[in-house]
Parts: sequence; structure tokens; C-alpha cells
Amino acid sequence: MKTTLVNEKKRPFVSDIRELRRRARVHMEQGAVTSGYTADRETVIRILNEVLATEIVCVLRYKRHYYMATGIHAESVAKEFLEHAKEEQTHADIAAERITQLGGEPNFNPEGLAMRSHSEYAEGKSLLDMVREDLVAERIAVESYGEIIRYLGNDDPTTRIAMEAIMSKEEEHADDMKKLLETLGEDEKRLAARG
Repeated sequence: MKTTLVNEKKRPFVSDIRELRRRARVHMEQGAVTSGYTADRETVIRILNEVLATEIVCVLRYKRHYYMATGIHAESVAKEFLEHAKEEQTHADIAAERITQLGGEPNFNPEGLAMRSHSEYAEGKSLLDMVREDLVAERIAVESYGEIIRYLGNDDPTTRIAMEAIMSKEEEHADDMKKLLETLGEDEKRLAARG
């Protein structure tokens, strides 16, 4: 029994349904990982554990910034920090879930967390410093996640799509931090001019 599907370019895609059914029963313990998965699973799991560490470090940094925010703009900026912390936690959950789907174990061990993370845990002294550090971290995430997406290519489309969604949110975060940096920088200049 053969089924023919046509894609957007009108090239036929022919699959032997019986063979698909047979292969689905082989190595069922591997769950979602089928013979069609062409990425190096161990490498993808290692990379996703780095993403997990990066996101956890970002959650911790944003939470600290949320609690340490002071000054005239503290309330509105702290709300932004908290929103980002929640979104970074969602990214960590996505990475951990995908690791388990691939048959790996998410590494939540705090020992070595900073070493596995792509971004640094930088506290910042002032509200302006905190925003700068968050912007740097977001830029690191955007660049490193872009590399991961290119590495995955078509070998692991599910992980690639998840990373694309995460990267899109990180780009939003970077834009948010850039705007805050501009606003806070202008206010700092005005205050310095008065004093």
C-alpha cells in the first residue's frame, strides 16, 4: 500500500505505509526518536543541557534584578525583569522536556551551572548596570541560539523549531532591554546636567 503526498513544489513524496508501520514498532522504547532522526542525539542533548543552564542562569539573574531594582524607574523596570524571568523559565522547561524526549537527562545540578551556561551571571550595581548586563546576556543567547539552529538544520526539525521560538523571544528581550537602556541613559544624562 503506497500513499502519495504532494508538497508545495509539486514533487511526489512516496512512502510505503506498511514499512512505516513496521518501523514504528521497532525500538518503541526510543519514543519519538525514530530511524528518520539524523542528528547526533548525544550532541543535541549536550547542547540542550547548555541551553537549559543558560536559561536557568538568566532566570536567576532576572530574579535578582527584580528584587534589587531601586530608583525612580524601579517599579516599571522590575516588572519587565520579572516578566523576562518567567519567560526564561518557560525556555528552560522547553529545553528540559526536549532532552527527555530524546532519551537524555536534563542537568539541573547547580554544580557547574555557570560553566555550562552560555551567558554569565552578572549582578550589576545600579538599575542601568542591571539592564546592560541583561542586554549582553540576551545578545549572547541570540547569537549562540542562532548557531544551534544552523547546526541542527534539517537533522532535528523539532529541536530546531523549539530553538527558533526561544530565539525569537530572546530577540524581543534584547529589544526590550535596549529600549530600557536608552530611556534610563537619557534620564541619567538629564539628571547629570541638572546637578
